[in-house]
Amino acid sequence: MELPTQDPQWERQLLEKIALEALKEQKAKRRWGIFFKLAFLAYLVAVLVLVVDWGGSEKLVDGKHTALINLRGTIEAGGETSAEKINGALQSAFEDKGTAGVILRINSPGGSPVQSGIVYDEIRRLRTKYPEVPLYVVVEDLCASGGYYIASAADKIFVDKASIVGSIGVLMDGFGFTGTMDKLGVERRLLTAGANKGFLDPFSPQDEKQKAHAQLLLGEIHQQFIEVVRNGRGKRLKETPEMFSGLMWTGSQSIALGLADDFGTVDSVARDLIKAETVLDYSVKENIAERFAKRLGAEMGQSIVFRLFGGNRTGLR
Repeated sequence: MELPTQDPQWERQLLEKIALEALKEQKAKRRWGIFFKLAFLAYLVAVLVLVVDWGGSEKLVDGKHTALINLRGTIEAGGETSAEKINGALQSAFEDKGTAGVILRINSPGGSPVQSGIVYDEIRRLRTKYPEVPLYVVVEDLCASGGYYIASAADKIFVDKASIVGSIGVLMDGFGFTGTMDKLGVERRLLTAGANKGFLDPFSPQDEKQKAHAQLLLGEIHQQFIEVVRNGRGKRLKETPEMFSGLMWTGSQSIALGLADDFGTVDSVARDLIKAETVLDYSVKENIAERFAKRLGAEMGQSIVFRLFGGNRTGLR
């Protein structure tokens, strides 16, 4: 009996068929992979557009409006509430011909005396240059120390009855670890070029001459603060022995002392005093690149400064 003859090419044809099917499957997977990647990218873009503040300014409206600038948090160089950013916003607000008045909304515990002084001086300059544009401060929860330093440049200060206002004083803080080091048997080896280069070093015993010099520095800055408040508030100020001691008061008490003028909010000041109910925010906001750069470099920079110059801070707080 004769067996049926098989096609000698069947193996090759089968392999080609399997290879073609595998290629089709790979192409399909690749297409779906590209689709999902693009979909995920589109999702990320949508989230960024909706969530991230890109630092853009609001669209201006026709006619007169009230310019709003927010001063929130610690006043410090390079921060969200730096003199550079606050002054940039102030300049934009005053230069806009549609601005009927400016409101500086403050919620700050204070911070750098230098940064506070720069903002104060710029407010005074702009008020002289644009005498027809008033500037009012509206206090939210807290307007203390450096925050009040800036507020005293305003035409009027408005508060809530429960706001905290004041803290007209200066501090320099640090730590002393000499007792702990003695207990641990740790020896401090500090080399300096300059007898006072280790000024108030937290790991060395406190030097009375250096302490007295620090007190002179603080006293001079404190006196500058006092003069700023006196010049800004003028005859409205009802001075008491405790006014410049660093104490703080409620909004109601601050009005009685002449540290503030009246109760008010952004809306009430815009409506009743400035007579322009449309409020536009001129605050300079951080964009995503600035936030990333700041987070990346802040800890490194602070660590270097701490190591080079010691761990003491001076501030209007």
